[in-house]
Formats: sequence, structure tokens, C-alpha cells
Amino acid sequence: MDLKQLIKTSATQLELAKLAYGHGTFNAQDEAAWLILWQLKLPLDLDLSEDLLRIQGQVSALNSSLHVTDIAPAHLNACQALIAQRIETRKPAAYLTQEAWLQGIPFYVDERSIVPRSFIAELIADGAFDGWLSETSHTFLDLCTGNGSLAVLCALAYPDIQVTGADISAEALAVAKINIEKHHLSDRIQLVQSDGLQGLSQKFDCIVCNPPYVCEASMLELPDEFKAEPQLALAGGTDGMSFIRQMFKDLAQRMNDQGILVLEIGNEREHFETAFPRLEAVWLETSAGEDQVLLLTKEALLQVFANQ
Repeated sequence: MDLKQLIKTSATQLELAKLAYGHGTFNAQDEAAWLILWQLKLPLDLDLSEDLLRIQGQVSALNSSLHVTDIAPAHLNACQALIAQRIETRKPAAYLTQEAWLQGIPFYVDERSIVPRSFIAELIADGAFDGWLSETSHTFLDLCTGNGSLAVLCALAYPDIQVTGADISAEALAVAKINIEKHHLSDRIQLVQSDGLQGLSQKFDCIVCNPPYVCEASMLELPDEFKAEPQLALAGGTDGMSFIRQMFKDLAQRMNDQGILVLEIGNEREHFETAFPRLEAVWLETSAGEDQVLLLTKEALLQVFANQ
């Protein structure tokens, strides 16, 4: 069996199993390709539409057991076992490989933190909120940092800043530490265990936050793949706004005068606008539209929360 055939048959197995996606891929074909290429130690960006001769240069990495037209039995069995594990456990593929990619950057991940997938990542890469920053914007906070991916991406995108990654979960922070060390950023990113903003005293120029925002009704309908993640990082209460309400009480006091908040709320825009009708939010365009991520200035927050 060659590589294309293996991916095709594996994708069919995944489709028949009626799995859920959204942790790095969005369909069975891409999920099968990701798992198999990872298992075979081939580049994840391999162009599978090209002739398989393109992978001939990778044969040595597999001890010459992967041929252009055939995959050796040992490697075939390993691939099939990984596909079977994905189906049987219903765990996100990233938990099986302990690797996730965000904006082309690899991150370590395991069940101690959710699989990184924030739309804020693409906004960082695109410089989408650079217009609200200035030459004096040097202190960043990644609140609800999880595995530290947004903290790392901020540090990579803005070489002159210092970043704090904060999370209530000591287990998630342990994963974040792995990624900070992986990308050699220990001198620029510090980690703090904090319940929201309560454990922080510093003021920040920019806060990025992908908080628990999934409303109660949506939590009840989550597929097994999402239930495999730490629910603390997902569940946002009845309307998804519980964490955000608490955060807003102290947020302005943790921001410098020209500070901004970049906040992801997923599919909960209606609940956000119902909960905070007076807030003047700027909705940022992402690959999923203009209702996933919003930007708030300190001034906008003070107009609503200054006397609360």
C-alpha cells in the first residue's frame, strides 16, 4: 500500500466513525493525512497531489523502509494502530501526537491543557491590532494562557516585549513551561498562577485572552473530542460570560493608559452583547468572520465600569 492509498483508506475509516474535528483539522481527509505523516516522520506540509517521488528524499529518515510505492509492514501497522486509537478513544489527534501547530509554529500539548486553536493567533501573525499599539507597548499578558501558545506567538511577533502568561491551572502552566523552553523564550515570558486577574499586580499595554466562554447549553452538546479537554478551560457558565464578567471588574486597573484587550468569545457574540450592551467593542476580522474576536480599549472599559 502506498502513501496516498493509506491516507485515503484511513480517511474513510475516520468518516465512518463519525468523529468530530476542530483541533487543527476540519475533516477526515486532513486528519488522516496529519496522523499518518506524523507517524511516518514525514513533513506535515507534504504536497500529496504531487508524484510520490517527491518523498523519495525522506526515505533515509525511515531507515529505507518506506518505498516510493510501498510502505513497509511495520510502518503500515503503526499508522493503522494510530488511526484505530483516534477512533477508539475519541481524543483529539493532538493529544495522540502530543503536538499541535498554530500559525506554522509547533507546540507541545497533552491533556493538561486544551489544544491550542485560538483565532487570536492569526491576528498576531497578521499584525491586526498593531494600530492600537505604540513604541511604548512593551508589556503583554496572555490571560488563560493554557499551553502558552499565544504568549509564545506574541513574543515571537514583538521582539521588544515582555510577556506574562497567567492561568488558574498549575497543570496547564507546566505545559506552557515546556513550550516556553522549547522556543527559548524563558528570558522574555514569565508564568504566573492566577485566578483571572487576582494574582496579578502589574499593569499591561496589551492583554490577549482566550477564556472559558462556552455557554451551558453548548457544553451539554460538545462531542467527545472536546469533552476530552479540561472543562475548566471551556465552560463559561449559563451564558458563557461568567469569567468575562469577573475579569471586567478589575480589568481597567490592570491596563496602562493606552492599553487594549484582545478577547476571543467564539460563537457567543449574542451573549456578549446582551451581557455588555454599553461596551464599545471593535470586532476584528478572522478567517471565521467578524464575530469571534473583539478589541476593547481601557477608555471604553472605564466608560462602563469606572463606577462599579
